[in-house]
Order: sequence, then C-alpha cells, then structure tokens
Amino acid sequence: MSEQISQAAAEGQTAVRLDDVDRKILFLLQQDASLSLDQIADKVGASKTPVWNRIRKLREAGVIRRQVAILDPEALGLEACFFVLIRTSEHDKDWAARFLKALRERPEVIEAHRLAGDIDYILKVQVRNARAYDRFYQSLISEVKIHNVTALLSMEEIKATSALPIPEFPK
Repeated sequence: MSEQISQAAAEGQTAVRLDDVDRKILFLLQQDASLSLDQIADKVGASKTPVWNRIRKLREAGVIRRQVAILDPEALGLEACFFVLIRTSEHDKDWAARFLKALRERPEVIEAHRLAGDIDYILKVQVRNARAYDRFYQSLISEVKIHNVTALLSMEEIKATSALPIPEFPK
C-alpha cells in the first residue's frame, strides 16, 4: 500500500489504491475517529504498529484530511439551516476574490459550492433563526454585488453524514 500511495501522490493522481485493511481503517475512522489504535487494530485484525503506519501514510497522501468533532447545531442554539442559491452577473477575478473572502469570514457558512447550471453558488448556512439569517444576508450583500439570492429553509434534516463511500478499485 505505501508504494501505491507514494506513487499516486508523486504523480498527482486523484485516487489512491486501497486494500481491504485500508478500507476497514477508513470506515472505522469515519464512524468514530476517537477510536484508539488498539481498538482499530483489533477490529481490522492487525497489530498496532502496522495500523499506525497505514494511518500515517493515508494522512500523508491526503486521504485523511483532518480529524474533527461533529457538533450538534441544535444543542448550540443554531436551529435554522438555510440553503442559499446565488446567481451573480459578476464573474471576474476581483468579484470572486471578494466573494470567497466574505464567505470564509462568516462561520455560519458551513458549506459553499460553485455550480454548473443556472445557479452559480449554493451555500449551507447554519444560524439561530430567520433574523440571524437576515443579518447574515444583509452583511453579505453589503460586501459583494449579487444578482439574485434565494434562501430555502430546511424543515427537517433527513440525512447528514461526513462519511464518504469508499470505492473499490479493480485489481
């Protein structure tokens, strides 16, 4: 595995070849990154040192970006989730730089994507309530010119996960 990861990273490939043990380790870490090395090793049927080496190599290859705690927004009083659809008539570098800066400075923007199609950007914004969203909106449009904004309030989160499907590669 280490040769495959090193070679892929050196060649700038986007996908890393994973064996079954790597996939098991990644699956476990996506479910609970607080598992100890002993627990992971036990669950994948390996010893602690090889598991640690695999995790280290997966980090070095960029497969594991970071480990974080996932917080409950409602427990923090952030009960309103808005999906914000943005259309802009501006597409130059200066506008894009100002827009990206504005998004990065706002912690309530928890996701932002540039899209293909009629909508240019979609944001996921987590705030206390509609008033907090309006303050966010007013602040954003005071910094960057936006042609059209549509805000959609999520009534219920049906599925949310940070776990990715781990692909299998042909052998």
